[in-house]
Parts: sequence; structure tokens; C-alpha cells
Amino acid sequence: MDTEQVIVRFLPCGDTAFTMELGDGIDRDTNARVIALYKKARDDGISGIVAMSPTFRSLLVQFDPDVVHPKDLEQKFLSLLDGLDCAAAPGRHWRLPLCYDGEFGPDLADVARQTGLSTGEIRRLHAEHDYFIYMMGFLPGYAYMGDLPEPIRVPRRQTPRTRLSRGSVAIAGELTSAYPLESPGGWNLIGRTPVPLFDPAREVPVLLAPGDLVSFEPVSEKDFASLERDIASGAYVAQPESPA
Repeated sequence: MDTEQVIVRFLPCGDTAFTMELGDGIDRDTNARVIALYKKARDDGISGIVAMSPTFRSLLVQFDPDVVHPKDLEQKFLSLLDGLDCAAAPGRHWRLPLCYDGEFGPDLADVARQTGLSTGEIRRLHAEHDYFIYMMGFLPGYAYMGDLPEPIRVPRRQTPRTRLSRGSVAIAGELTSAYPLESPGGWNLIGRTPVPLFDPAREVPVLLAPGDLVSFEPVSEKDFASLERDIASGAYVAQPESPA
């Protein structure tokens, strides 16, 4: 990769972290660079790095100043950009069951009003698309997924809810996501998945990761209840398909 073609900025975040920006917009190419850089730095085991967090267009790097000087670390990251293969190591493909029916999709009617589509069309458009995970954030296991089909793009709710159920699936703007824990939220709720996206008892607590693809498969309320029982008993465990 020619670093001269990439907008790179280093922004200090206190004394023990900096943000490395790789672009000005939110798009797949910029995000691919961020994820590839994150994986390369992780695999190289760079001395002094405490943690890294990839976002839409930047990488947050936390470091130990007693081990490495931030300017030396910045130069190391710039060197990693040279020859960086942004197409390497594709993510996994997850197919998650999703129930749009009844109480699980309380905002479907409002989304239909805003878009002029029927609730059935909204469900169809949402379910027939594969979603790319740009970044994780807000809650452990919360994935920001794009790109939502244009006909069903609506703004956030004017009044956020104070409590959403775990597994609630929502849309806002160009993105969709699923809430891994009970929490407040201001997006439009259109369904719910029974699959635990965060489980501290698992060897890897967070199910999804940046660069993964997610598809939603519609299920009925009856099937949702059956899946919940199977998950609780261990009879059903979500598994990814081959790399996307």
C-alpha cells in the first residue's frame, strides 16, 4: 500500500493512547485498511501495546509509555501500512435467526409509515441483505453493521427507550445492529434474535468481530421460543460458515 495515497493522522488521547485516522469517510475501503492494520499489529505482537480498538475509519491504540515512546510507536504503525494486504484474512459469515413478529418488532409500523413500504417489505429487505461489521462498540458484543438497503433507511427515534431486551435488532440511518445486553437505545426496533452475542462464560465472550458478515434468517415466534430453549440447554450453538 502506498501510504501517500492514504490520509493518516495521529491524534493523542491522553498520555497512554492515540488514535490513528486512516480517512475522512465511512466506507468499505477505509474500514478494510483499519481492520487489516489492526490484525497486522496484533499478529506482530508489538512491544508496549496494551490494547487496540478498530473503528469505522481509525484505530485506537493504548500503550505503556514505560515500554515504548508514542512517536516510535507511530513510526512502527506507518511502516505497517507499507505493503499492507487489505484483502487478507476475510471475516466469518454468521446466519442469525431473527423474529420480526409481534412484540419483537414494535417499530416496524413506524418505519413503514416513514418509508411508505409495508411491514412485510421492510422485513424482506432487511432479511435478504448480508451485513458487514464495520466496528464494535457501545456495549460488549455490539456490532455496527452496514450497509442497510436504502429504501428502509430511517433516522434514529426522537425519544430513546430506557430499556431494550437482549437480542433486540434495530436500524438507524445506514446501519443495523443487535443489542447484546439489556440497555437503553434510540434505534428503531424491528425484531429480536435469541442468539447470545455476549456471554462471559464462553471462551471468547463476544460472538462477532469487525470484518465478519451477518445474515438474518426470519423465524416465527414459535421457532424463536424453541430456539431459546435449545440455546439454554446447549442443543443449539451459533457457528459461522466458511470465511465470507
